[in-house]
Amino acid sequence: MFNNFTFEYPWFLCLIFLFIFCDFFCKAKNQSYYFVHLKIFNQVTSNTNTLIYLLKYLTIIFSLIALSSPIKILDKQVLKKDGINIILNLDTSGSMKQRGFNSSNKEQNRWNVVNNVVQDFIEKRVNDNIGLVVFGTSVLTASPLSFDKNSQKEIIKYIDIGIVGEKTAMFDSLATSINILKDKKAKSNIIILLTDGEDTASQIPLQIINKLARKYNIKIYTIGIGESNRQILNVIAQETNAKSFLANSKDDLIEVYNTINKLEKSDIDDNILLLKEYLFFYPLFMSIIFLIFYIYLKNRD
Repeated sequence: MFNNFTFEYPWFLCLIFLFIFCDFFCKAKNQSYYFVHLKIFNQVTSNTNTLIYLLKYLTIIFSLIALSSPIKILDKQVLKKDGINIILNLDTSGSMKQRGFNSSNKEQNRWNVVNNVVQDFIEKRVNDNIGLVVFGTSVLTASPLSFDKNSQKEIIKYIDIGIVGEKTAMFDSLATSINILKDKKAKSNIIILLTDGEDTASQIPLQIINKLARKYNIKIYTIGIGESNRQILNVIAQETNAKSFLANSKDDLIEVYNTINKLEKSDIDDNILLLKEYLFFYPLFMSIIFLIFYIYLKNRD
C-alpha cells in the first residue's frame, strides 16, 4: 500500500524533533507568584490545557508533514539520455533472393537471414533512436527515427524482396538516410548500410554522398554480402571514419552486428520522469482544522 508513497522534502520532518526540543528546553522564564488554593484551579483546567497542548502539537506536526510534500508515485518513465541516432539502410533488391547464406537452413534466402539478425540488433539498442530505410530500384523510408522498437520489428517482418524494385539504388538510399540525420542532435549519428550488390540505379554520385556525410559528421558502417562491392563499401566507410565489414554467412552477419553494437555504445538510461500525485493538501487541511480548535480553546480561557 505504501510502496509508492514518499516525500519530496523529507528533511522538513526533522523540524518536528527541533520543535519538541525547544518546547521542553527553550521556554521563557517569567516571574511566578504563589496563590493559595491554586491547586484547585489547576485541577479544573487541566483537561482543557491538555487538549490545547495536544492541538498545538498536532497543528505543528501536520504543517511540517505538508511542507515535506508527501507524494504518491503513479508511474515512472525512462528518458533517453545520450543515445545514438541509427539508420538501418537495408538492401531489398532482387539479388537478396539468393539462398544458402544460412548453413543450418539452406532454404532461407539472404533477406530472411538479414530480417532476423536486424530484429535482434534493434532489440539490443535500448537507448537509441532507430530509423529504417530500404532500397531497390527506388528508396523507401520504412520507419522514421523512433524509440518504438516493437513497431520497428513488426515493420521489418512485412518488408520483402522487391518491395521498391529489383535494382540497387545504394547511393540514393544513403542520401535519404543522411537527409534524415543531418539536423538531429545526438551523441552520434550513424548509418549501417547492408547490401549484396553494386549500385545499378542511383542518380546521386558517390562523391556527393561522402561529402554530405563528412559535412554532417555522420558515420557510415558498411556490410557487404559477397565480394562484388567490396572496394566501394571500403571507400564509404573510410571517408566517414567508420568501418567496413564482410559477411559470407549468417554467423558472420551476427558477428558484424555484434561488433558494431560494441563500437557504438550508448550511455545507460539515468533520467527518470516521475508521474506523481501530490498529497500535501490533506495534512495541510488537518493542520488548519487543529489550529482553529486551538485558537478557539485558547481564547475561551
